Amino acid sequence: MSEVIYGIHAVSEALKRRERRFDYVAIAQDRDDPRVQRIIEDCHSQSVPVRFVPRVEIDRNTRTTTHQGVMAFTSSKKYGDIDDILENKHGKYAFLVVLDGVEDPHNLGALLRSADGAGVDGVVIPERRAAGITGTVVKSSAGASEHLNVARVVNIARTLEDLKDRNIWTVGLDERGGQNYDELDYNMDCAIVLGAEGKGLHELVRKKCDLLVSIPMVGAISSLNVSVAGGIVMYEVLRQRRVRERGGNTPGKHAK
Repeated sequence: MSEVIYGIHAVSEALKRRERRFDYVAIAQDRDDPRVQRIIEDCHSQSVPVRFVPRVEIDRNTRTTTHQGVMAFTSSKKYGDIDDILENKHGKYAFLVVLDGVEDPHNLGALLRSADGAGVDGVVIPERRAAGITGTVVKSSAGASEHLNVARVVNIARTLEDLKDRNIWTVGLDERGGQNYDELDYNMDCAIVLGAEGKGLHELVRKKCDLLVSIPMVGAISSLNVSVAGGIVMYEVLRQRRVRERGGNTPGKHAK
């Protein structure tokens, strides 16, 4: 089954990754610039057909006008599993992000972009009642979704139990958390657990977390968008681990 992805970064990164099968790449007839030329060259080097079509055809197939005049018909994103993520961790400690039902594809894309930038080993999403890796997600992630190992699981709560069995600490972000997110030492195998838009963590998922942390809010609004909140915590994990690698001391405390 073919899937439509669109946007210069999205199509370019998918071509670089070489994990998808490309039926063809379509370029709007009014596009003629170096960035598009590089995509055409990548297509030629991989024997991917290129078609030059009216912009309205891309509008119709992508159902948006934010496609930048580039779209591709490809195979669907290949999902991995927890074993794949842990066997291919980037550093000394495992670093996962678990999403408990994020439904907005733009939020998922933004989270994947932050996860890629922060050095996350992989992201876990549920199979149902949550966004998957669609063309909108690929575009919103600026193609970062193509480079991240994403696992889809049947049940998030059971997945947390599985992670615990593997000695991975599960850290839920929750406004009821008694510890600020930057007070915890993340130099350990850990998974950051983020809840759905407006709802936060499901009660069972929250109870399964080893630790709960919160982001202090000093304004009138009590919470942040999930993609913003997730980015803040992911980069705190990265910051602490970089400090430790350089021989410094992190301010947080290890989980007991």
